[in-house]
Amino acid sequence: MQTQPGRSCEDLKALIREVPDFPKPGILFYDITTLLKDRLGFARLIDALTEHYINNNIDLVLGIEARGFIFGPALAYRLNAGFVPVRKPKKLPSEVLQWKYDLEYGQDTLEIHKDAIQPGQRVIICDDLLATGGTAKATADMVKQLGGNICGMGFVVELDGLKGRDKLKGYDVFSLLHYEL
Repeated sequence: MQTQPGRSCEDLKALIREVPDFPKPGILFYDITTLLKDRLGFARLIDALTEHYINNNIDLVLGIEARGFIFGPALAYRLNAGFVPVRKPKKLPSEVLQWKYDLEYGQDTLEIHKDAIQPGQRVIICDDLLATGGTAKATADMVKQLGGNICGMGFVVELDGLKGRDKLKGYDVFSLLHYEL
């Protein structure tokens, strides 16, 4: 099931700074740091994510490095769930499951502690941005490898034109804010 977001958070877009030509010419970058520093805006963002998942009996929220570390712990706290970081290589101190995945022009790697998820645990994957969907799909693949049950994927911003949602078919994908490219 793929959920379309309610439009109640659309006014949060006014708190997101648009930076032209970053990180390279022709790119319009949506800077969420201006939303994060607004205490009411940040609270509304976490409240909206929480509302979507509150009745799902979630055990763990996984945050993808790095901005998933901002939203994931706040969401986990509100859901009375644990938090698990999904990291870039060589950042976790114990035995890890390493997952290589393809990008449009190359490869990347993610890691999670092998004991982070117990079989059957109910998991949400959380990040700031859904673009092409590759990182979220790789994280989902790791969760499945460890026996977790993915109850949803929550994002602050989705860039609809990149069609990342298409890589996540079969999952409850929830994005608060949508931008066309």
